[in-house]
Amino acid sequence: MENVILTGFMGSGKSSLGIKLSYRLKMPLVDTDKKIEKEQGCTISSLFEEKGEEYFRQLETECIEKLINQKGAYIISVGGGLPVKKENREILKKLGMVVYLRIRPETVYARLKDDTTRPLLQGENPQEKIRSLMSERAEFYESGADVIIDVDNLDTEQIMQKIARQYWKRQNRDLRKRKERPDESRREQKKLLVINGPNINFLGIREKSVYGKEDYNFLLNMIAKKGEEIGCRIEVFQSNHEGAIIDRIQESYFDGTEGIVINPGAYTHYSYAIRDALASIIVPKVEIHISDITQREEFRKVSVTKEVCDHQIYGQGLKGYLMAIDWILETKKQ
Repeated sequence: MENVILTGFMGSGKSSLGIKLSYRLKMPLVDTDKKIEKEQGCTISSLFEEKGEEYFRQLETECIEKLINQKGAYIISVGGGLPVKKENREILKKLGMVVYLRIRPETVYARLKDDTTRPLLQGENPQEKIRSLMSERAEFYESGADVIIDVDNLDTEQIMQKIARQYWKRQNRDLRKRKERPDESRREQKKLLVINGPNINFLGIREKSVYGKEDYNFLLNMIAKKGEEIGCRIEVFQSNHEGAIIDRIQESYFDGTEGIVINPGAYTHYSYAIRDALASIIVPKVEIHISDITQREEFRKVSVTKEVCDHQIYGQGLKGYLMAIDWILETKKQ
């Protein structure tokens, strides 16, 4: 997994997008401006005023240099002027996928005209200053980017979808390259995804007579142990929100997932949106229910997602998850 680096002119939405993208891709966020402010104990405006722009630019370079050796993948949002330096662009390329959020000067001015915290926009004729700076920096932004997205007429959700799609394409491409190398292909593991819907995180708390006494951490540990035993990478995702579940199902199309185990919870009975998302993913899919839904309330006997899954398991308690994983692996052998 590699980092995602957000670049672009001030006002392009890097900071707010970074927070939401961090949630979407399940990756921590590093905002270089905020990191520098925290380390220096003052605002960017104060640094500009007291020590000058050149001093600040050196701090930016030092900041991203430190990120090269960090463990794990991050969303990295960088200051608007950071990519101007060739040295910085080279470092960003080493860090991962560089996304340039391209925006028009008019949109920037509309967003920032009342913002007094931007030192480069203080003074007379800020519109001309924006236009001039963007013209100077455009070449640097574009030459240093792997992905360019015009953001003026897109909402945050649309931008995130474009970034996630490009990100998973890159990860799949890199995965295929590794598989082509004989010395590495033997170490490749199948990637499975377990999705849990609303209230599954309340195992051990809710209706113990129906769902058992074991808590959600017990389930996570059980699945992790199963993954180690069979040599598979098994990601477990849980959300109480329908949209988040749909987003994760869609992301599985791009991230190399080879099988899905899903317990939609109460969404089983009425979420045609989750049903449609599952129908779009052509990998083995198993619908799992901890309790025996055929012996419960009438509404629980209805599953709108069952027909787009390849198999259904219910009434087997938590071990049903393990049965579902085994079923997918057997199906993959055929």
